[in-house]
Amino acid sequence: MPLRPARCYTHFSGPPYTRREYIPGVPPPKITKFEMGRLDGDYDYRVELYVTEAGQIRHNALEAARVMTHKYLATTIGEDNYFFKVRVYPHHVLRENKMMAFAGADRLQDGMRQAFGKPIGTAARVYPGQAVLEVRVKKEHLEHAKEALRRGGSKLPLPVRIRIVELS
Repeated sequence: MPLRPARCYTHFSGPPYTRREYIPGVPPPKITKFEMGRLDGDYDYRVELYVTEAGQIRHNALEAARVMTHKYLATTIGEDNYFFKVRVYPHHVLRENKMMAFAGADRLQDGMRQAFGKPIGTAARVYPGQAVLEVRVKKEHLEHAKEALRRGGSKLPLPVRIRIVELS
């Protein structure tokens, strides 16, 4: 069954559903690497991509943003000139009550009766002002870092902004 659009899972009401020991069959998150580039560099700036609304970001959207940002940085400024980190982890388990849509399906399903749903993926819960992605660069690569985060932010379902913090 194909993925539902992000609008089905972006907004939340209620507590997060995170206790995996009680949930059988949770698929692993698509995102596996959270830190890329050179960690021990002497960087001048930390450029953060932060959200302006509360919501959930699915693991496949985080992976798409990570790939997009990392690819741009690696090709423009090189692997040794930045440190890139994904600052959120998809803990919240998403559930879906799958409905059948063919002739005779009304005899096979119960509609909304006991509609708890099966786990279909994971998402990271984020709140206004929380950083999702972070890039550390030297002064000469600041514009490339901003462009990389702008491209990565286009893959996320929430409105985002870029914040520049000078490291001392």
